Amino acid sequence: MTTARKAPSGGDEVDVTAKESQRRADGGKSKKKGSSWKELPILIVVALGLALLIKTFIVQPFYIPSESMENTLLINDRVLVNKLVYHTRDIERGDVIVFNGEDSWDPEVVTEAPSNPVTGALRWVGELFGLVPGEKDYIKRVIGVPGDKVECCDSKGRITVNGVPLDEKSYLYPGDVPSDKQFKITVPEGRLWVMGDHRSVSYDSRGHIGDPGGGTIAVDNVLGRAFVIMWPVSRWSSLDIPATFNQPGLKK
Repeated sequence: MTTARKAPSGGDEVDVTAKESQRRADGGKSKKKGSSWKELPILIVVALGLALLIKTFIVQPFYIPSESMENTLLINDRVLVNKLVYHTRDIERGDVIVFNGEDSWDPEVVTEAPSNPVTGALRWVGELFGLVPGEKDYIKRVIGVPGDKVECCDSKGRITVNGVPLDEKSYLYPGDVPSDKQFKITVPEGRLWVMGDHRSVSYDSRGHIGDPGGGTIAVDNVLGRAFVIMWPVSRWSSLDIPATFNQPGLKK
């Protein structure tokens, strides 16, 4: 005698299928969550790589560490430096430039060497994003380009370039004179004469007259042109060439 088997109810089949689907869904979420954590270090490395690429070849944030460019630039300002511009045009008088003073000028702001690899890495990241100053980087205004005769001062106390007096009131620190030191130099080929806007505290070309190059810096050491203050937001402004440098008599 054959005994009939009871077929599984449709409800049981639906319940088993739902549980299996839920298990698969939960497993998928776990895999995705684990995958995201694994991908995070890769994303960080890629982001740092892109930032380094941009900084090296295109634009670089720069932290203002000293008062030598006041009131044009204040301590803790951040500027953007265009690293491509001098591939398309020459450095011009009045440009605010960032340059490397390694093996040439002593740093204006001395910073302690990192005490361990971790702080060293953090410092490197800070320099990469313009959060801390570079040890050997300077920011100054170009006063004389190769071949220029730069002199201080005329009968009215003004700096002259190729015999043309500069009207520096628009950027000179209030109360400062153009220079409290007398000098006269013809800028050598491939070099620049640079000065800070806060002349009374700026350790610039005038302070290095006794060094090789007579206080000038090498064009090849220029990293780029500072073209905008990006931080703080309240100080956002472009760094244009002052009108006095557009005088026809300056051109050679």
